[in-house]
Amino acid sequence: MRGIVKRFPGVLALDRVDFHVAQGEVHALLGENGAGKTTLMKILYGLYQADQGTIQVDGRPVAIRSPTDAIRLGIGMVHQHFMLVDTLTVAENVALGLPSSRGPLLDLDRVTARIQELSQLYGLEVDPRAPVWALSVGERQRVEIVKALYRGADLLILDEPTAVLTPQEVEELFQTLGQMRQEGHGIVFISHKLHEVLTISDRITVLREGRRVGTVPTQEMTRTELARMMVGRDVLLEQNRPPVAIGEPRLRLEHVSAAGVSGQAVLHQVSLTVRAGEILGLAGVSGNGQRELAEVIAGLRPATAGRILLDEQEITGWSPARRTEAGLAYIPEERMHDGVIREFSVAENLILHDHVRPPFSRGPFLDFRRIAAHSWELVRRFRVKTPDIRTPTKSLSGGNIQKLILARELSRAPKVLVAAQPTRGVDIGAMEYIHQRLLEQRAQGTATLLISEDLDELLALSDRIAVIYEGRIMDVVERDRTSAQELGLLMAGIHPART
Repeated sequence: MRGIVKRFPGVLALDRVDFHVAQGEVHALLGENGAGKTTLMKILYGLYQADQGTIQVDGRPVAIRSPTDAIRLGIGMVHQHFMLVDTLTVAENVALGLPSSRGPLLDLDRVTARIQELSQLYGLEVDPRAPVWALSVGERQRVEIVKALYRGADLLILDEPTAVLTPQEVEELFQTLGQMRQEGHGIVFISHKLHEVLTISDRITVLREGRRVGTVPTQEMTRTELARMMVGRDVLLEQNRPPVAIGEPRLRLEHVSAAGVSGQAVLHQVSLTVRAGEILGLAGVSGNGQRELAEVIAGLRPATAGRILLDEQEITGWSPARRTEAGLAYIPEERMHDGVIREFSVAENLILHDHVRPPFSRGPFLDFRRIAAHSWELVRRFRVKTPDIRTPTKSLSGGNIQKLILARELSRAPKVLVAAQPTRGVDIGAMEYIHQRLLEQRAQGTATLLISEDLDELLALSDRIAVIYEGRIMDVVERDRTSAQELGLLMAGIHPART
């Protein structure tokens, strides 16, 4: 790809970017959120069209106007959110959209045989006859890779491929990528996890604000140097986590159960205790009840059994507003859906909890001078990048919206903080800042339940780590006495004592 330019209304997403992938190499594409990584690859896969620039495949210029063109040229893409039909089998998903070798008749037996060949060649264990809904996340990803290989992909683009995998599944994926590299495939690996990039890639290209900062051999780089290239300044990768005095229980769950939207049980007899000055991490593969647990604690989902206690006072039947007044703060997983009102200004979102009370209101009237002073103070303290406090919140970047939510929740000096995926989708600079604030709250005696799918984050910040699997707590372990491998087994529903 040479001189690629892509403009969206008001944004220069890519500014004359060059990118080159060789046969038999894993080329990592790194950058902060909004740097242009996915946009560049969507152009290569035909989902977007470049405004300027050229693409060459095997030395000849090509025009890629659609994914069909890309597939014909041997380019495949595994998206961050899988493109599979749950009700169909693996073989049916792979065959979907392709002509049958038998004309109007299905040839699923031949598709199945080819899937088994590819599975053996690349170590992609998958049952062609299994329905997709019955597969684990790791197995679904294997289906996506098999689907691309079945269509003849010589170049495979993987967009954040490890975001929802256990450590064991990541190892298996890396073995597969190593085999594909040996077979001569080119692989583009988009990620924000520096240690994974350094483990698997041969070369690294870093994008910043739509421009290519540089392309470097992996063996010459360190995490610190990569972070500096991405952000443009030194980044504190390892947070200082000083010892603190752990106090009394602030949040207790006793045998809490809850149901999902269709009425089926999603939480089963969950018991947890979070103490003052403690960060209790909650690990688990996405979809194992983490979101429902956070909503039950916040009062957004009713518990069907059990009790929730805040400072030894039962709050199980309380409204979200009453829980907030009692000292509970909540950073939701879906920040745009549950955390802010998109059309409201920065200032309006910062006073959502307290706009009916002094000093922000006098009777039925808002005190705009006090609101402005409070909002500017929080914007300054929490480093929220915004042109003005009257700017619509939807105009801010993901990292700055997350900082806004942190500012609102933490400014109230909460007793208990439930932080659900607080750094999901934010860049390394915002992540550094959010980690610092969580550790500051810990030092101030806040009891924090940190729900995250990022094991590195949990191991860096937590005092203890609970692991949830299919709505049940598998175990609660001391952070200093566990490993990513042990946690990965628990996340897969396997107790290490039984292995």
